[in-house]
Amino acid sequence: MARIALVTGASSGLGREFVRRIDAGDAGPMDEIWVVARRAERLEALVRTCKTPVRPFCLDLTDTVSFDIIEAALAEEDADVALLVNSAGCGTFGPFALQENADNARMLSLLMRAPVELIYRALPFMHAGSRIINVSSVAAFMPQPGLSVYAAAKRFVLDLSRSLDMELGEVGIHATAVCPKFMHTEFLDAPGDADTMRAMASLTGFERPEAVATKALAAARAGRQLCIPSGDMKAFYLASKVLPYRVAIGVEQLLLHAQKPDAIPIV
Repeated sequence: MARIALVTGASSGLGREFVRRIDAGDAGPMDEIWVVARRAERLEALVRTCKTPVRPFCLDLTDTVSFDIIEAALAEEDADVALLVNSAGCGTFGPFALQENADNARMLSLLMRAPVELIYRALPFMHAGSRIINVSSVAAFMPQPGLSVYAAAKRFVLDLSRSLDMELGEVGIHATAVCPKFMHTEFLDAPGDADTMRAMASLTGFERPEAVATKALAAARAGRQLCIPSGDMKAFYLASKVLPYRVAIGVEQLLLHAQKPDAIPIV
């Protein structure tokens, strides 16, 4: 029975950093790392950089057949899923009325349905000590005008992780929601209002994907429900718990408006 880590969104950004840190031993010894993404050439390149055997799955997680394929592979190998990392994601920026409905539908499928499906399919192959990491966002802490659908989806991920941790903790399986702020990843190429995106990024600043992955894996091994990698966002989280939404959002919107004229370029 192979002890595996299963990572989605593995071809770039945070997902790729999770794979690198798992390969380096941050999640404990693994016999294999199973990586899921749409771009085959990037997965193959990732395979070549890892010491741990890597099994690539070139799949689109908005296609429900993908979950059947992964579940069948787990059953065929009688895999021991020691770690599941739900890192695949996408987003759109700007006023809801100006967004493409197809973009929102894809985003909801990837951010909400995919983690639910993968956790459900992987759970029979987990055991006491297994860990689940779900990538949420600091956007989950309160409603976000200009990121309405994305923030709501990430709130779903956060609450799902917390409730699953309480349910599954009884059998020794823990779920961790990691809530990063902006990172220099391909997420910044998301469709929508570029001014809104730049203003938000200017306001929060950036953190490094490799640091986020390292902290998230440490939190998961410790059995923590929540990982907020950035110190300033921990303060934002506490403020969101204390201040009424209207007050907190009003302050945020004033700051965003002030940022827009001098928003930093996204590179």
